[in-house]
Amino acid sequence: MSIKRYGIVEPVPGKPRVPYAGAVEAGGWLYVSGQVGVEDGRVVAGGIVPEAHATMRNVVSALGMAGYAPKDVVRVGVWLADPRDFGAFNEVYLQYLGEHLPARACVEARVMIDCKVEVDCIAYKAD
Repeated sequence: MSIKRYGIVEPVPGKPRVPYAGAVEAGGWLYVSGQVGVEDGRVVAGGIVPEAHATMRNVVSALGMAGYAPKDVVRVGVWLADPRDFGAFNEVYLQYLGEHLPARACVEARVMIDCKVEVDCIAYKAD
């Protein structure tokens, strides 16, 4: 089985290296690393809704790098800094995954950087 890595995070001068790939494909499975609402190197301002949109765009982008689509997603993990954002996040989430309903976990957790939400996923496509 071959393993392909997508979106390798390159070191930024003067900043600590973050050692991970944006997504890893193995045997028809794609494992997308946690994505946050960062654009142009900064967390998107304005609260949970714009940040959730940016996060989900980053998830879709990571899927696309490997030739996968939201319809291929079989499991999603969601981390919310504030559980009161659950409803607002779900409204945004539905715009990206629609009626496609993968298995999902959603928990309250502190995210590693100052973000309100982080999302990872697993997708599958038969060879």
